Amino acid sequence: MSEDKKQVPLRLSARLYAQLAAWAADDFRSVNGQIEYLLTECVRQRKKDGKYVSETLDERIELDI
Repeated sequence: MSEDKKQVPLRLSARLYAQLAAWAADDFRSVNGQIEYLLTECVRQRKKDGKYVSETLDERIELDI
């Protein structure tokens, strides 16, 4: 049976997109595939750690991207 996939619109800054694209190329993936891989790993890690929500979820963090 084929897996159903949902389409999700996503807005990224040009700078973040460029970094994701470079990372995807290094890993021989499409940008979409890289984003899906990263999200899957984050969910897997969350389940492994048993942590669900950060206490600082609503606080914006500054990233150099």
